[in-house]
Amino acid sequence: MAVTVLVPTALQKFTNNQAVLECSGTNIAELFDSLEQVCPGIKSRLCNAEGQPNRFLNLYVNSEDIRFLGGTATPLKDGDEVSIVPAIAGG
Repeated sequence: MAVTVLVPTALQKFTNNQAVLECSGTNIAELFDSLEQVCPGIKSRLCNAEGQPNRFLNLYVNSEDIRFLGGTATPLKDGDEVSIVPAIAGG
């Protein structure tokens, strides 16, 4: 099963400067593990020790925020697109 992952510029140093990756996983948690196998060191930038997404990152599956779907248990299927979007704050 192939899932397309869109990687923001800030994390591309872990992906050999690739903005788009093809990985696998039946849910977001498994996708994190798959990304770590392909790009060592990236998982610690994506999630905390409990496996939950870091609070300064937003993750979307096919443009839907995983916080409203199922968090890291959000199911993935072949052809899905996962976007990793850094949170932006300002004042």
